[in-house]
Amino acid sequence: MDEANRSAQIVRFGIFEADLQTGELHKNGVKVPLQGQPFQVCAILLKHSGELVTREELRQQVWPEDTFVDFDHALNTAITKIRIALRDDADNPRFVETLPRRGYRFIGQWRSQVHR
Repeated sequence: MDEANRSAQIVRFGIFEADLQTGELHKNGVKVPLQGQPFQVCAILLKHSGELVTREELRQQVWPEDTFVDFDHALNTAITKIRIALRDDADNPRFVETLPRRGYRFIGQWRSQVHR
């Protein structure tokens, strides 16, 4: 991957930095555990910051049709893990807003995209 594409994959918001290419989340430079499907969901929300991302869109992008999983439980668990990693609160969200029966929206403000 060339340097321009690499730099476009890193997003800063608040005290967090998400590397969408490597799947790593950092808080004040320290790696925060958020891997696999929860990070994938977080990355999708970041890429569509400010927009509603429906539960169905998340299912299609993270859990392929041939995946046998309790999707509602898996997505709810992923959102919970994201909120724990970001120290976010469902009742008073700073980053991930729930739109009941519809989906989720990333509401945090990007400080910048990092260019390395």
